[in-house]
Amino acid sequence: MTQSAVEFLFSLERFGMKFGLENIARLCEALGHPERTFASVIVGGTNGKGSVTAMVDTALRAAGHRSGRYTSPHLQRLEERFAIDGREVPPDVLERTADRVRQTVMDLVALGSLEALPTFFECTTAIAFELFREANVRVAALEVGLGGRLDATNIVSPIAAAIVSIDFDHQAQLGTTLASIAAEKAGIVKPGIPVVCGPLPDEALRVVADVCAVRGATLIRTDADAALARRVAELPLSLAGDHQRANAAVAVRLLEAVDGLGIHVAADAIRTGLTTTVWPGRLEAFTIKGCRVLLDAAHNPAGARALAAYLARLRQDSGGGGAILIFGAMKDKAAEEMLAALAPAVSRVICTTAANPRALTAGELAAIAERTGLYADAVPDPVIALADACGCGGLVVVAGSIFLIGPVRERLRRDTLH
Repeated sequence: MTQSAVEFLFSLERFGMKFGLENIARLCEALGHPERTFASVIVGGTNGKGSVTAMVDTALRAAGHRSGRYTSPHLQRLEERFAIDGREVPPDVLERTADRVRQTVMDLVALGSLEALPTFFECTTAIAFELFREANVRVAALEVGLGGRLDATNIVSPIAAAIVSIDFDHQAQLGTTLASIAAEKAGIVKPGIPVVCGPLPDEALRVVADVCAVRGATLIRTDADAALARRVAELPLSLAGDHQRANAAVAVRLLEAVDGLGIHVAADAIRTGLTTTVWPGRLEAFTIKGCRVLLDAAHNPAGARALAAYLARLRQDSGGGGAILIFGAMKDKAAEEMLAALAPAVSRVICTTAANPRALTAGELAAIAERTGLYADAVPDPVIALADACGCGGLVVVAGSIFLIGPVRERLRRDTLH
């Protein structure tokens, strides 16, 4: 049976991650440099970069621009990563473009221009650029995959950039200090461009500021801007959680920078971006047979702390008890630190196994939870865990990994529709 281009893409996942710009540079050159056919805005950071990318894309569309949005990972479908004018690309369009990229890859390998096959992410990034070129996108909002300096998205020459937040995550790839992580994230800073930063730890901020100074980039901070904070506080943001206000502040300043560079984005379009953006899996609520279920893609300690703060506020406002947490995480994540952060906000933990070979098992997670002083049930099947939790009444929260959120969300959507 002939392998489809999308199946070929997924087959590349077995090669894992590879950092460096050589492959994506050769691939873009062979494709005729699609990344140079549109203006790009690149968004990096530890947490919040997807939300900011979505807000920016929504505002650009509200301003009348033909926009592209490239994000990762996807929750349920590969098509989610590629949006043009706010709509996922159709599967047939994705297949055709992926096939063109696949053929280019095979030609480069045959010629010896590529020593080995590119990674899944390198190919999806090239596909995004091709899709945007074909659709005559004027400006694209690009979410950095991992790090920044050596991430495939960093092949572009952006007109503006943002570093939303910096915290501990992916230390094996980015280093074990906030300074080393910041140095990798700051790799997206290009000479002379505006760079918007959200609240950063002092150690990280010094690194980003130094990189901006060396490259002649304009550093725009949002953390000490009282007028901006008041402006954002007055808006009914469509994305829930206090942390989204910090993200929204970054989006505002980034869009204003874009406006100053000749891509007009008026204040009303910015407002639309902040108040109407839809970003699934980020404190997304469902109601199933009277049970409220909250999905949140918190997958590192900083994300867990933000989720815990939201749950604490919710509990205070409602006067109810703690939520039931369904938790799944990958082996390379700080699961114990995440569970410790969430413990005060939950009444019960059900550990489950996310649908990924790199996932910790439900039993392994339950043992980790007990080290934090929590008693946790181990229910390997996430759907059974969901049914168990919903049967108890009250609020159910599903968190810990995007690879858990995606399948659970698919089940919730199916149950809601029927």
